[in-house]
Amino acid sequence: MKVIICGAGQVGWQIARHLSGERNDVTVVDNNAELVRRATDSLDVQGISGFASYPDILDRAGARDADMIIAATYSDEVNMVTCQVAHSVFAIPRKIARLRGQSYLDAIYSDLYRRDHMPIDVVISPEKEVADAALQRLSAPSAFDTETFLDGKAQLLGITIDETCPVVNTPLRQLTDLFSTLRSIVVGVRREGTLFAPEAGDQLFVGDQCYIFCHVEDVVRSMEIFGKSHRTQERVVLIGGGNVGLAVAQALEKRTTRVRAKIIEKNREIAEIAADELERTIVLHGDGLDGALLGEANISRADAVLAVTDDDKTNMLAAVRAKAAGCPMAVALINDPTLVPLMGPLGIDAYINPRATTVSSILRHIRHGRVRAVYSIGDAEAEMIEAEVLSTSPLAGKLIREIDFPEGVLVGGVLKDGKLHKPLGKLRIDEGDVIALFTMTADVPEVERLLQVSIDFF
Repeated sequence: MKVIICGAGQVGWQIARHLSGERNDVTVVDNNAELVRRATDSLDVQGISGFASYPDILDRAGARDADMIIAATYSDEVNMVTCQVAHSVFAIPRKIARLRGQSYLDAIYSDLYRRDHMPIDVVISPEKEVADAALQRLSAPSAFDTETFLDGKAQLLGITIDETCPVVNTPLRQLTDLFSTLRSIVVGVRREGTLFAPEAGDQLFVGDQCYIFCHVEDVVRSMEIFGKSHRTQERVVLIGGGNVGLAVAQALEKRTTRVRAKIIEKNREIAEIAADELERTIVLHGDGLDGALLGEANISRADAVLAVTDDDKTNMLAAVRAKAAGCPMAVALINDPTLVPLMGPLGIDAYINPRATTVSSILRHIRHGRVRAVYSIGDAEAEMIEAEVLSTSPLAGKLIREIDFPEGVLVGGVLKDGKLHKPLGKLRIDEGDVIALFTMTADVPEVERLLQVSIDFF
């Protein structure tokens, strides 16, 4: 597949890394020559320096025979014009644009992206994706990572194994015997910095980070089995009232269960906008690192703090200060993956990676086969892929134990006739079933082969 990626920033670079690693023909376009050089030096991609919306630049990038264009520059307007040029001049069949402006994302203006208006096939909103990720973190406070799958019936949980875990040093096959009715399975384990798909005889050790795929009704029980308590979040403090903080606060206000939220925002203008948009949320103007202001926000009585400013270091320091003041749970927005290893020493409970959430939403529209969802795990080390099984797929009509999955692939769950099933060896996969697969990045092409049927479904 020939793909043009416009924008060589964090999101563009990560998408280029995914696609070039899967042997696609990738060209990166950016008006910053240094970013283009970084991409061509470190990845197997071609690079063009120039403005992505200029027809001659797209022509040089190979737009005349491209299969897809992904517009992920920092400007919404450049991304929109790039898709228009890609459609009108070069007839590129698939166009994905990253848009930040909330007005562009309003559902009542969705007609704007029709083929005869502004032809964009898929609109990705980083702020919306990040706000959803923040709400996911609040739903499972003892997990450092979480995502929902299979029509909201299943959840992927990232849990750190500590001394309180009652099943430490227990082979995973014994967990199946001990908790036969538990609809959850360990699909991935990170040990000493290396992520792998575990086998039945593997054990969990203190310090391991494990990824568990489970039925939403069994989340609390699964957490207890792995030594984690489940806490309700009734009081939340948000540090940062920009697009992400505002979106989280608005979602919390819409919840049926009452959540008391407060926002601390340093920029007066942004604070006033947030105050106008929100009904029940208290907005405080000031520095989220100010101990006196945190005290005014009753941080010691809060159940969780979410630091979601546009500065990683501010978020991490604010989370540390909130924990020191007595807040039991701190979540920080972290763009730079090299800062993530500092979370443990600093006592930060969980983080949100905007790049990973945006990359995951873009990958969902790139994968071959009838793929419904993709979640990128770690630093592009693995993916959780949810896909519908089609009639001519090699999976259809076989029992799970009969399918020759690659070594780095595990089935998390199967949705059959609207009901979620645990992936036992005797379970048969039929046409129309929806399957969730944990797969190491190196095995993604083979998983796509198992899911793919013909070019018609791409």
